[in-house]
Amino acid sequence: MSNALIIHGRVTAAVLMVVAGFASPAVNSASAQLSLGDAIRQADRAAYENRIARAQTAAQTARSIAPLKGILPAVHFEAGYVRTNDPIGVFGSTLRQRSVSQASFDPDRLNHPDAIGNHQGAVVLEQPVFNADAWTGRRSASYAADATRSLEEWTKLSTRVDVVRAYYGTALAGERVNTLRSASKAAHAHVAQAEALVRQGLATKSDALLASVRAGDVDAQLADAEGAAANAKQALALLLAMGTVDISSTTAALPPADRIRAIVADDTLEVLPAERADVRAALKASEAAQTNANRARSLILPRVNAFARYDWNSADKPFADNRNWTVGVIASWTPFTNAADVADLREAGARRQGALAQAEAARANARLELEQTRTALTVSLARLAIAERAVSQSTEAHRIVGRKYEGGLAQVVELLDAQAVETQSALGLSQARWMAIVAAAERLRALGKDPGSLEALSRSTPVGNR
Repeated sequence: MSNALIIHGRVTAAVLMVVAGFASPAVNSASAQLSLGDAIRQADRAAYENRIARAQTAAQTARSIAPLKGILPAVHFEAGYVRTNDPIGVFGSTLRQRSVSQASFDPDRLNHPDAIGNHQGAVVLEQPVFNADAWTGRRSASYAADATRSLEEWTKLSTRVDVVRAYYGTALAGERVNTLRSASKAAHAHVAQAEALVRQGLATKSDALLASVRAGDVDAQLADAEGAAANAKQALALLLAMGTVDISSTTAALPPADRIRAIVADDTLEVLPAERADVRAALKASEAAQTNANRARSLILPRVNAFARYDWNSADKPFADNRNWTVGVIASWTPFTNAADVADLREAGARRQGALAQAEAARANARLELEQTRTALTVSLARLAIAERAVSQSTEAHRIVGRKYEGGLAQVVELLDAQAVETQSALGLSQARWMAIVAAAERLRALGKDPGSLEALSRSTPVGNR
């Protein structure tokens, strides 16, 4: 068998390995494979955006408790000590201690009393009866908490799309490296073959020079690909909040084209979308803004609050001796608000208008994304089919040119061009498979569904060499 055929056989085998998804076992068998499901669960738990969203939800939920101050009863205890020679204070403390006598009314003692001490203790119950701003504020805060929970859910779905993109991005980068390594070996074999033919007088020196230039170009592409692969692994580790953990041998290979079509093709149909979390968040935020505007208007309504207190007064110790009780209801009304309330009212109205616009924008954006992602997925599946044909055709073309070059019927330029086309076709197929997966993930999110369902792609998918 000639050198050209041997070289051609190696290149063809390398391309077939790319198309088949690298069926050989991983280099580091001891390294546990990081499945897409593992990556998604790690991101759900630790991804920075998800953690920020959870904290914001917790903060907003906590704020929704604040208006309860104007709704629920409150109990507090009071204790203190007073010593005074103020005439009114002395006489009042004497009355509270139930120690008033006839001598207490002596004018000289009333005007010039001795200092007296009084231990005061009390239990106070405050019961709001009607505070309209507290009730509307509570509803507004609850709607706002619902909105942040929906935003947290949307952030989680969006992060899952990013995980799918980055997870299979590492696989894409790995395939690109492997394809270019095979291409580099083949290119340098062409260089050696051309130099041998030059020595035999069967080729010109320009053939060897052209082969060397093309091999250098492939080597440059390989260096770029290796750098991009390292960056892709670090980007995935950052997204998963895994620090600098080495995941170079833990991600699965890109699934074959047939498997991709089997999993995602149904999403090109007229699938009824679910209620999207981002739209739900905008609607809840709109309700919160509307209710908050009502709260601001309710500030001019009357307020009614009740109270009850139980007091102890003693010359010796707190919460001892004589006891008193007091109950009451207080109604208040401020028909003319101050400047701060006017500003609050106007700000709440402006926020209401903005929230209504945001809700409308969210619905419109959701409709647009439904159409865009449907088109993108349809196009990506079409490109995938084209890329498959290109690999088959370029492989056959390379084989034919190799036979012609072996027989002296083709120039080395033709052979090098055929090899370059075959390499680019293999790279294009890898890119098309990755783009179809990403388009499917974005389509699922646009439908309000879970991109994590694409975990099915990694099942029974062989792990590629890294």
